[in-house]
Amino acid sequence: MQSHELLREVFEKKSAKHVAADLGLSPSMIYKWAEPSDNAAGSGIGNPLDRIEALLKSTSDHRLVQWICQRANGFFILNPKNTPHPHQLIPATNQIVQEFADLLHVIATATANEKVSQAEAGEIRARWEELKTVTEGFVAGCEQGDFNPMRKHAIRHAPASHQARM
Repeated sequence: MQSHELLREVFEKKSAKHVAADLGLSPSMIYKWAEPSDNAAGSGIGNPLDRIEALLKSTSDHRLVQWICQRANGFFILNPKNTPHPHQLIPATNQIVQEFADLLHVIATATANEKVSQAEAGEIRARWEELKTVTEGFVAGCEQGDFNPMRKHAIRHAPASHQARM
């Protein structure tokens, strides 16, 4: 689905005029967001969704998507890349257990003094995001019978002490 098509559907549930009032923009601008911007016949302009996509492509920084997902009370999990070489189930399972153990270690260390600092909370969040990503890779691997993408991701993101075990 194209961004302008999604916006058109969104504006069916909440009118473009209402959105314009909420955002302090003209209704005509909001209506233009729901038109194709790459079509010479269309008068659409680059909408916020296209701009976010362009920013993501420019930076390759998934924290942008994570931030948006957090604002929507959700979370972002990166899909694993598909590769044709299958891996065994046991190493893939072990990687999830290791990631969970790493998360528990970070939590235990952070809570040892009965409080959690902002830096510790950030480290807990980072390990949690990594666990979700590795687990998503495992689930996708189960569905496709291919665990190699998860293993490559784990090796790339693991601390040096863990890489020796992989």
